[in-house]
Amino acid sequence: MSVIPADLRYSKSDEWVRVEGDEVVIGITDYAQEQLGDIVYVELPQVGATFAPGESFGVIESVKASSDLYAPVGGEVTAVNSALESDQQPINSDPYGAGWLIRMRPSGEEEELMDAAAYAAYLEGRAH
Repeated sequence: MSVIPADLRYSKSDEWVRVEGDEVVIGITDYAQEQLGDIVYVELPQVGATFAPGESFGVIESVKASSDLYAPVGGEVTAVNSALESDQQPINSDPYGAGWLIRMRPSGEEEELMDAAAYAAYLEGRAH
């Protein structure tokens, strides 16, 4: 059973969003990291890059597959978790904490994001 914190919002492509002041923090969900398995590489954007909602902002590779990372909100990247360049383990062990991927200053555009209950129902629907 995947961990789904109640205070975050979720995209259908399994990224989570946490609002912190006038920025958002973005990572992949516990469900996504479980599906990927051991993550061996992550490619993240440069600070200052801008993305539209739904646009790919990076790539994550595991022993099983390679997947694009999609921006659940539009905006400018203000920080990147550069510690993940040398050690990707925090994505597997702490996807909502030390495994965060990027911080963005949102432009006001965003995908339709789900609360925790809606994301749990969405995952349940995908299982069948």
